Amino acid sequence: MMKRNLSLTLHFIFFHILFSTKLSQSLTADGLSLLSLKSAVDQVSAGSAFSDWNEDDQTPCRWSGISCMNITGLPDPRVVGIAISGKNLRGYVPSELGTLIYLRRLNLHNNNFYGSIPDQLFNATSLHSLFLYGNNLSGSLPPFLCNLPRLQNLDLSNNSLSGSLPQNLNSCKQLQRLVLAKNKFSGPIPAGIWPELDNLVQLDLSANDFNGSIPNDMGELKSLSNTLNLSFNHLSGRIPKSLGNLPVTVSFDLRNNNFSGEVPQTGSFANQGPTAFLSNPLLCGFPLQKSCKDSAHSSPETQNSAPVSDNSPRKGLSPGLIILISVADAAGVAFLGLVIVYIYWKKKDDSNGCSCAGKSKLGGNEKSHLCSLCYCSSGLRNDDSELEDQEKAERGKPEGELVAIDKGFTFELDELLRASAYVLGKSGLGIVYKVVLGNGIPVAVRRLGEGGEQRYKEFVTEAQAIGKVKHPNVVKLRAYYWAPDEKLLISDFISNGNLANALRGPCSFYLCSFYDMFKLQYLL
Repeated sequence: MMKRNLSLTLHFIFFHILFSTKLSQSLTADGLSLLSLKSAVDQVSAGSAFSDWNEDDQTPCRWSGISCMNITGLPDPRVVGIAISGKNLRGYVPSELGTLIYLRRLNLHNNNFYGSIPDQLFNATSLHSLFLYGNNLSGSLPPFLCNLPRLQNLDLSNNSLSGSLPQNLNSCKQLQRLVLAKNKFSGPIPAGIWPELDNLVQLDLSANDFNGSIPNDMGELKSLSNTLNLSFNHLSGRIPKSLGNLPVTVSFDLRNNNFSGEVPQTGSFANQGPTAFLSNPLLCGFPLQKSCKDSAHSSPETQNSAPVSDNSPRKGLSPGLIILISVADAAGVAFLGLVIVYIYWKKKDDSNGCSCAGKSKLGGNEKSHLCSLCYCSSGLRNDDSELEDQEKAERGKPEGELVAIDKGFTFELDELLRASAYVLGKSGLGIVYKVVLGNGIPVAVRRLGEGGEQRYKEFVTEAQAIGKVKHPNVVKLRAYYWAPDEKLLISDFISNGNLANALRGPCSFYLCSFYDMFKLQYLL
């Protein structure tokens, strides 16, 4: 019996040594460490994430989510990256991953890992990027975090981490991105950390339970370039002016806190919009709509004012109400004055008779509209102007008459006056404009200057004579306009030059401009 037991023991030791030798020959130390991650995950949730993680392989470098690199002086490639994200894995982060001393990137985000982050993980001193966001990790921020001398990117957002920020964060000298949003961190944001983080470009502490005030030395983050996000916390007090020392490219997000006082107006604050400070009821000043003067009126001195004696027969008006009534009265008087001035000038313009073709409208700015505003052409006349029109009609003195020679070419005066225009040319007889009507048809408009009552009949006679001319080399006159201070001739627009150019060559190849047609009437 004793010999039998000894034999069984020897057989067990033999097979154990044989199995261990075979295993050590088939998989590297890095591979064995990685198998601890596979074992830490619930296999029901694992799915196909570890389907090719085979312990019989000689190297883990071909496994899904694993990247390797040749290291100088070592015979085998070593694991430098783990990227298994968004696989809905449920499990814990094993401490054995800390034995991967050449591991540079650990990316397990958007899974269901729970528990605390093991302290042994930070024995992997080559780590420079740690992405564990979007899990259900709990506990405090590991105190050995800054044992990683090369740590650049730390994103632990959207977990259930709690506690306060450790003071030794200032030892993470190479840290560039610190994202701890959507956790349960609490307590004040410690001072003395931020001047040491010379390389930090992104800081996001939003959606936590931080309280107290913003440390003044947070304005010494000289490398910050994106967003300083402290929103959705319980921070209070005044916003330190030192934040204005941050680079002008930094956007602040300080929403949903309990800040008070005036928004500083120095440095980077000038580039912030009102969104950066929303939902801080006690905050005032630019760029918010709430003036700090309004806040001063509601100070405790005003609120605590009370009647001297309860036997007082009546209470006087508060100073704030008196000011409000005075402002309202002044505004009402000013508005009434504006109405009176408006009515006065409108009646004065109507009584004098306005012309949309006056020099101030056509000649004042030759590159602008022919006429942008005209009450007369829009039919805005009072009874006095209508009586005046009747009197002028009786005297045979037309006022602002637009006459269409071509009955098939119809348009309203206000359409002409509202249209866009630009100058085609100038001469001693006036200026020629190109005008595009509302229907898209371009016309040429020559402004001949003041009408003069003595020349009205002569102008109409000449215009009607021109309208009867029919010649292939003469553009057609469509309409004319006469007023005491303006004369307009409206014809087809031809875009092939002018008469001066045409006279140098055969006119049969050129349709003369309207102005030249007006001069040629005596030659034909």
